[in-house]
Amino acid sequence: MNDLNQGTCWVFGNDINTDFLAPGKYMKFGIETIAQHCLEDIDPRFASQVRPGDILIGGSNFGAGSSREQAVEVLRHLGVRCVIAPSFAGLFYRNGFNLGLPLLLGPKAPAAPAWGIAPQARAAFDLDAATLSVPQQGIHLQCAPIPAHLLALVNDGGLVPHLRKRLANRATHSQENP
Repeated sequence: MNDLNQGTCWVFGNDINTDFLAPGKYMKFGIETIAQHCLEDIDPRFASQVRPGDILIGGSNFGAGSSREQAVEVLRHLGVRCVIAPSFAGLFYRNGFNLGLPLLLGPKAPAAPAWGIAPQARAAFDLDAATLSVPQQGIHLQCAPIPAHLLALVNDGGLVPHLRKRLANRATHSQENP
């Protein structure tokens, strides 16, 4: 397993909404302050104990609520490497890829809550293969593949860096072929 793709699993239930991720009462502050309160109403330890590379496992309807991009931005700011859930709210799903946070759609009918993944379990994930492995529990989760155009957004760091890269490539190409 590659160290860059390993992390600790943070397991949450269904209907984790954007107000849990980026509480509205902190929206007047910058992302650093908002991030300190991420998921505090569900797990007060999360914001202070999550580490870069960690994996968030959610239930159905993850990211429902408002269209606030800060709900994704705080997860990236805290170092969450990917989110896996059986379903995402549409706006959150698009915001995730636009900001470079990969979201994996896990199987719709988990065998147990969170597919039996224990909180704080160490896991490895492969975005290209759309898999999550939790060796200590013998779990290998096959997720829906991320479409190539969305994976390109993630690999480039989000929509804005992706567009900058494409524009730079076009400019270089047009200079080579006048």
